[in-house]
Amino acid sequence: MKQFDIITIFPDILSSYFNESLFKRAQKNKLIKIKTHNLRQWTADRHQTVDEKPYGGGAGLVFKIEPIYKALKALKQKSIKTKKQKIRIILMAANGKRFAQKDAERLAKYDQLIFVCPRYEGADARVEKLVDEKISIGDYVLAGGELPAAVIIEAVCRQLPGFVGKQESVAQDSHKTEGYLEHPQYTRPEVFMINGKKLRVPKVLLSGHHGEIKKWREKKSKN
Repeated sequence: MKQFDIITIFPDILSSYFNESLFKRAQKNKLIKIKTHNLRQWTADRHQTVDEKPYGGGAGLVFKIEPIYKALKALKQKSIKTKKQKIRIILMAANGKRFAQKDAERLAKYDQLIFVCPRYEGADARVEKLVDEKISIGDYVLAGGELPAAVIIEAVCRQLPGFVGKQESVAQDSHKTEGYLEHPQYTRPEVFMINGKKLRVPKVLLSGHHGEIKKWREKKSKN
């Protein structure tokens, strides 16, 4: 069973997503396990403070290193007890490496992935010494790292045999090789009207000639 751990201050923020569809089935079948952890449980003060104003001034708040250190230490100790062999700790950060399909394939080889999901202005820079890598899913800013972590988890899960109903569909995914985009897809009805114009399914797809259909799909796929 592959395990995903998400360290966040909003432990229920992804619950609905991970309890539907493929994720629900994969967890029921014990293919994967997804756990969220409230960072505040590793704080020492009565206000459960996880962030502070940055040294040097500036707007916003920064996640403190101490609770993150304690959280990671606790999770790693638990992993040792459950004999998790290959563990990867990932910090979600705007200045991290851009996530790509090859990263999903690489990360799928680990037994356990632990995601640190800061909010506000990110985490104390020293947190980088506690993790294995920093990842970003794009050149834009979000409120926190939870959604990017969910994106990575889904991309990784798709690489696991049994997660997707038909594994051959994964082999044909866009970006399976660098620059590859899958061919266009069509379904019923054969003809659909938009603003008086007939939009038809390409004839070759209706021909039943598998060789010609294969050629058409290869031609329409982009590299």
